[in-house]
Amino acid sequence: MHIVLRSITCLLRQRSSRVFLLNPVSRQDPHTMFSVSSKSRAPSSTYKMQLSEDSWTLKYVTGDLFSCPRDESLAHCISEDIRMGAGIAVMFKKKFGEVSTLKEQKKVPGQCAVLTHDRRFIYYLITKTKASHKPTYDNLRKSLEDMKSHCLQNGVKRISIPRIGCGLDRLQWRRVSQILEQVFKETDITITVYSLPKKAETTVMKENMR
Repeated sequence: MHIVLRSITCLLRQRSSRVFLLNPVSRQDPHTMFSVSSKSRAPSSTYKMQLSEDSWTLKYVTGDLFSCPRDESLAHCISEDIRMGAGIAVMFKKKFGEVSTLKEQKKVPGQCAVLTHDRRFIYYLITKTKASHKPTYDNLRKSLEDMKSHCLQNGVKRISIPRIGCGLDRLQWRRVSQILEQVFKETDITITVYSLPKKAETTVMKENMR
């Protein structure tokens, strides 16, 4: 009789111990699943917020660059020697001058010199060492990055440019526009690209090469 009772007691203990061991697992499983799913959702919601904040825009206008709104900054490419003796650089030199101020900044290829004129910034992207040289896409990218840093630090939201690097410098606009997107896509800066009608552009370039 004692042997039978002892066997029954052992069986009951084993069953109760099994139930006790299973309970923590069954409690943990839903908690573990919830933790994993909540972690996997968090980055996507953050990423969407980041996307909604970014509103970089690239616009195209046919017309005179210098007719852009007076509250928009301007930018173009020049050489480290600050020659500005051909192309649209001649017009920048005539309109804004201050060549000595630009030289004093001692910027090198891949950097950006800056003038302040009528409460807006005029950016000079240094893309080559001498006026007779040709720029590289790498120097153009670096100078744009430098300009972007200045824009972000000074609250610049709108910049008007010619087709930088694609006149006398012979860069391809397809690649230049890709670089612009890569540099500015995570900002809220609007860049407006001005192009003269073909006939007018040819006339202006010839006049500025004299």
